[in-house]
Amino acid sequence: MKIQISVLMMAMLSVGLVACNESDNNTQLTVAPVIEESTPESIELVRIGRYESGIFGASAAEIPAYDAKSQRIFVVNAKEGVVDVLDFKQPNQPKYIQSLDAKKYLANSEVNSVAVHNGIVALAVQAEDKTQPGIVAFFKAQDLSFISQVQVGALPDMLTFSPDGQKVLVANEGEPNEGYAVDPEGSVSIINVKDISKPTVKTANFQAWNTKKQSLLDAGVRIFGPATELYSEVATKGLQTTSVAQDLEPEYIAISSDGKTAWVSLQENNAIAILDLAKDEFVDIFPMGSKDHGLPDNALDGSDRDCVVGATDSQGVLISSCDKDAGMINIRSWPGLYGMYMPDAIAHYQVNGKSYLVTANEGDAREWLKDEGKYFTGDDLTQGYAEEIRIKHLFKKAGFDLKGDYAAHLRHLVPGVTGAKLDATVFKPCTTTDANEVCAENLIKDSQIGRLTISWTQGFKRDAAGQPVLDNGKLVYNKLYAYGGRSFSIVDPETRQIVWDSGSEFERKIAELFPNQFNSNHEVFKFDDRSDNKGPEPEGIALGKMGKKTFAFIGLERASGIMVYDISQPQHAKFVQYFNDRDVSQTDSAKQGDLGPEGLIFIAAKDSPNGQPLLVVGNEVSGTTAVYQIKLK
Repeated sequence: MKIQISVLMMAMLSVGLVACNESDNNTQLTVAPVIEESTPESIELVRIGRYESGIFGASAAEIPAYDAKSQRIFVVNAKEGVVDVLDFKQPNQPKYIQSLDAKKYLANSEVNSVAVHNGIVALAVQAEDKTQPGIVAFFKAQDLSFISQVQVGALPDMLTFSPDGQKVLVANEGEPNEGYAVDPEGSVSIINVKDISKPTVKTANFQAWNTKKQSLLDAGVRIFGPATELYSEVATKGLQTTSVAQDLEPEYIAISSDGKTAWVSLQENNAIAILDLAKDEFVDIFPMGSKDHGLPDNALDGSDRDCVVGATDSQGVLISSCDKDAGMINIRSWPGLYGMYMPDAIAHYQVNGKSYLVTANEGDAREWLKDEGKYFTGDDLTQGYAEEIRIKHLFKKAGFDLKGDYAAHLRHLVPGVTGAKLDATVFKPCTTTDANEVCAENLIKDSQIGRLTISWTQGFKRDAAGQPVLDNGKLVYNKLYAYGGRSFSIVDPETRQIVWDSGSEFERKIAELFPNQFNSNHEVFKFDDRSDNKGPEPEGIALGKMGKKTFAFIGLERASGIMVYDISQPQHAKFVQYFNDRDVSQTDSAKQGDLGPEGLIFIAAKDSPNGQPLLVVGNEVSGTTAVYQIKLK
């Protein structure tokens, strides 16, 4: 009988279902068969609740995490530098309990991220001087008591537990200071938490890759930050850049189901690093590559001021009138323009035992300036670094000047450089007076992609030694590189190839479903405001498995909406829903709803307080934590 009771208890713990049958006065205990979760044909997000911090436009709700046992949500409140703890027993009415503050353990610090596993809460804590080592602090979810802390690398950002809960990995981004005089190395800290009271740390860095710099550059990994020493003789420095270990900046981490491998997005470097968790070292770095916006499937809207009388929009409608500096929905292909995927969030899932990565291709430019005036108009290389520029400014006929458009490092990229020009073999000269003709002279106008921000650091012709080739003192660009893919991708980590990308579908779906919100901004609403930057700006990702299907939820930071896709077949992902209930009729942005989704988490039905699958989203601009119930259809 003891054995039968033990079986009963185990059955109750594992499946929660036990059947009792009586026969011939003998009681027999039989375990009910495991019932598989039903597989939906589709799903639908329905917002059911929200917690409002009352703080607008100051990053008061960024990254959420959930503890099923205590039924609490933990949300990074960057404004206060703490983690807000919410009672989540009633998902439609999350209630504030208190905040976790790590300043007691690292003076004047800020919390960047939070993760939870089996009742343990881990906080990534940045030092007051972000170039100095940070810490990871551990707390109990149930009573919020402090457990322990460990020192990690500079600017610890995203962190996550391994599937078995034995390790915590934290991405130490290692950003430079404002003047770029100090640039700490990027790394990943691997924290052993088997004994949570005495955690130990190993650091996986990129120092071994310093000698492989050229091969990484040749492969397409972006390593372009300036050397941190002051430029005493600019003419002899040329294209000198910092070391690989300093330049790589880990952003986000995904871990394989068996806990043996981690993949780390290197956003600014447009690459992904592979971390062997048996060796605790990086074993590969592969580039994400570039997206050809000259292809119809990869079309985009590249200007916020492209409304021109006499032109036609994407639907072929003739434009008869335009407001001053107005934009329009103008999704089209642009030969010679490429997008650097530059993933932010990255997630892992499996299909038939095979691993895939899912990336949110946000894009991010480097700009770290101590004194903007001295850098742009004073030509002072010691005041920082900036790589972003508008296309129309880069290709001014007058060349580079000191009027504020040109980075000091661009003007001193190579001795004798005076300006830049488009390669006529790629960007053809205009043959007609048609304002719609895509050609070199028209391309740099506001009505086409003249206002689009790109990186000046690549796309120009180089000689065999990698040095810029000048034509009458001008750099010759045969490719233009914009930031982000305006999409999400599915990557095969074995082949290091993208097997599927959403192409231009984000912009096309927004144009179809919410045309009045097309490429709008998150803080101050304006139609078509972000077309000249990174469009809807996908940033966060959460994956949810329901039955035999896996769905991806992608937060569009600027558009303030959530894209939902069925990714059960990696090579054939399907659009499911675009959720956006922003009320743009409200002139006060603080009253428009949830703005600026940053972090997303999926809560499976078995762990959910109401027995239904949920999605929780931290919205950095509105300072709200939104709760969505996932309806199975």
